[in-house]
Amino acid sequence: MKLLPAFGAVALGAILSTPAGACSICRCGDPTFNALGKEGVSLTGLRLAFDWDQVEKTQGSPDEDFDKLREQRITLLAAYGISDRVSVFARIPYSTRELTETEDGESEHTRHSGLADPEVYGQVQLWHSAFDAQVGVRSSLFAVAGVKTDWGENDATSDGERLDEHVQAGTGSTDWFGGLSGSYQIDRRSALFASAQYRHTGRNDVGYQYGRIQLFNVAYEHKIGTRWDAVLEANYRTAQHDQVDGAGTLDPNTGGSITYLTPRLLFDVGNGWVLRASAQLPLSDSGLNGQQDEKAVVN
Repeated sequence: MKLLPAFGAVALGAILSTPAGACSICRCGDPTFNALGKEGVSLTGLRLAFDWDQVEKTQGSPDEDFDKLREQRITLLAAYGISDRVSVFARIPYSTRELTETEDGESEHTRHSGLADPEVYGQVQLWHSAFDAQVGVRSSLFAVAGVKTDWGENDATSDGERLDEHVQAGTGSTDWFGGLSGSYQIDRRSALFASAQYRHTGRNDVGYQYGRIQLFNVAYEHKIGTRWDAVLEANYRTAQHDQVDGAGTLDPNTGGSITYLTPRLLFDVGNGWVLRASAQLPLSDSGLNGQQDEKAVVN
């Protein structure tokens, strides 16, 4: 993929996890690779990315009581490469959530917008192969670690009552995460990328704890002509149940595992800006706990 001194992304598409979402509605994929590409994670200087996405899922039985949750999110990613080995990142999301709760044939609709939980993290190159005259550095391995803050809004109310946990823009908890990522340059036009990450979720002030998450991603990237790039990813997520109170009571319709296939297309507009669009397609949600249905995602 072409090296860019600054990387901006204007989101395309009409419907859409980053992993920044709560486990009940969390996303698959690697947000840094999605925003900056394989080589963008190791560039020096300032890079910016701007995303719009939407995710939707249902929990419970459509024949009985069920919830339908939709989130639209706008996220700013700011990245600064101190050197080709060390980079720091900040992700600032703004969320709009809509929850429709249906019980005994009666539906109640709730909508709320607010600042979601910002993330701050760093990345360090652990190893890279010797310089190759054909492709440059062929292989690299990075470690990443950071924190999802509790700075998002988690105390929204209506008529004096706290809104449902899943309508809150932020989770109200501090979460720690870490992982590894690596890349391999096949030739001048093609490369592989892979990453694995664990996210250790905390408990918020009302006792809710979203399920702890493991994420695995593999991507193949190929340059098409001088201005187009295509990426095909496999994204896997496995998560524990959410705990609804301090006693550890589990929500049976949360957590489990799911795999997505994600094609992405990128277009180099020029002057350091890139447009990108992706569709995250669930291959199977049979591994999800209880009764859950996750929809396709576009970013």
